[in-house]
Amino acid sequence: MTANSPPTPSVTRTSAALTRDDLHRLVHAFYADVRRDPLLAPVFDAAIGEHWDTHLGRMVEFWSTMMLDTRTFSGSVYTTHMQLKGVEPEHFARWMTLWYRHTAAGFETTARARLREIAGMIGRSLFLGFFSRPAKFVADEEGRVIVERG
Repeated sequence: MTANSPPTPSVTRTSAALTRDDLHRLVHAFYADVRRDPLLAPVFDAAIGEHWDTHLGRMVEFWSTMMLDTRTFSGSVYTTHMQLKGVEPEHFARWMTLWYRHTAAGFETTARARLREIAGMIGRSLFLGFFSRPAKFVADEEGRVIVERG
């Protein structure tokens, strides 16, 4: 998958009630594209190795906690990510582009906005941690995200 190709559809439901199953499908489809992405895959593979099943489970728990208030995730997102090697600003633009594309359809407007808002908050925090500069993520009408650096 490249940044310009469409992702695999994550969620096909259109009802307003977001479920854990919706988040499971989103996380698994999104990270399948991350794993195929030539820019992102090396960073993720170096950190996750053969533990993708564990990572995907944790990501489902993270998004369930954020979106459904399940409180099933524990850990420090910031501390974990700050240990990654080789992260560049372009990784943020690519990750956010894939996230925007995977959340573009199949979610009620409020849920889609919240999924993107949370991803943006985390992205800005991590960007500041990695590069000591603030960032803003701006999506165009096709879902491509650019990083505006402060």
